[in-house]
Amino acid sequence: MKTQHVGMTIGLYMDYFLLGMINIIFSSNMSFLTTQLNTDNSGISILVSGIGIGKLITLSVSGRLSDKFGRKPLVVTASFLYLIFLIGIPLAPTYEIAFIIAMIAGVSNSILDSGAYPALIEAFPKNSGLSTVLIKAFISIGAMILPIIISYIINHNIYYGYSFFVLAFIFFINGSFLSSVRFPKNTIKSDEDYINEENRIKIKPTIWKEGLATIFMGFTTTTLFMVVQVWLPTYGLSILDMTRTESIQLLSYFNIGSLISVLIIAIVINRFVSPIVILILYPFLTSLSLLILLFSHQPILVVICSFLIGFTTAGLFQLCITVIVEFFPKNKATISAYVSTASSSAFIVIPFITGQLAKNIDVTAVFWLDFIIAIISIILATFVFYRHKKVFKKIVISPSISRVSYPHPRNL
Repeated sequence: MKTQHVGMTIGLYMDYFLLGMINIIFSSNMSFLTTQLNTDNSGISILVSGIGIGKLITLSVSGRLSDKFGRKPLVVTASFLYLIFLIGIPLAPTYEIAFIIAMIAGVSNSILDSGAYPALIEAFPKNSGLSTVLIKAFISIGAMILPIIISYIINHNIYYGYSFFVLAFIFFINGSFLSSVRFPKNTIKSDEDYINEENRIKIKPTIWKEGLATIFMGFTTTTLFMVVQVWLPTYGLSILDMTRTESIQLLSYFNIGSLISVLIIAIVINRFVSPIVILILYPFLTSLSLLILLFSHQPILVVICSFLIGFTTAGLFQLCITVIVEFFPKNKATISAYVSTASSSAFIVIPFITGQLAKNIDVTAVFWLDFIIAIISIILATFVFYRHKKVFKKIVISPSISRVSYPHPRNL
């Protein structure tokens, strides 16, 4: 991928590298936070929902602001807002204050997504699918490294708050760097351009059909990886009788799988397979891996399943954004915000449900819920596949073989 915005690209991927650590920082420090905030694992799960609430209440506004005023102001603001979360949580004296701080993290996430995704699409117009999927690669790298840091902190009796403070320092440096680099212009096509583009499709895409299904997939694909990220260590600790360090290390296997998967997707996307095909195949493989995890408690199979679930849930949310932008290329930030809103709803609803399941039944029920969500995701993706074939001249499974001309996400 070639671009004139190398500095911006490095800065954005660094933000998502750090976000990968933030995504699992609650689950990795659950035992410390339950003591500090005088709560239980269910309470920490609900605390995670605060992130979703903050993101949800901001997305509709941040998407419009990004399309109107540009990407850079939002990205820089998000980098500095994360400092409040990373410094505030270890110092939070009460659960209520921690919940408010978690909401600020959600606001930061919303603002970052609304600026970063369209900025990368505009910086890499011929490789937009690849540029957004690579976001997941950097998230996976960050999430893979944090458990190693947490294990070191536990084994050396170091204050857990340092895992937050170090990230805050890096966010400050990166935010300062992003404020000094150039971002691409927000180029908006004319109505005539979109009319010409629509002439290359069979029927006009409908927000209430393929649009709504893709938006719901933002919810299901987020749930698939979020449930495992939050509850896998608890599952290893309470169901599999692992030590605290061993259970946290399961997240490393999960994120190694995620990283490898994203690297493979980066190679094959729009060359050998289209995004919508991956959105069907991966949840199917996730459902099989979850069944093995639930029925077999052999240590080696647990490790393999952790890896496979990470592999098959990686990059799905990013591919949902790629697909919906392909259907509706005008106002990229706004239409992407709809998918992100559904994703944020998962951060609100799912932690509450899983917390209640773990409290009133056990953590196994949480993973059965994830299995059901995987099945729903397969059904939604199959419908979008069908509508994709209806809307465009031809569904492309292997673009290198089928040379049909219609607007791929890499040409947006």
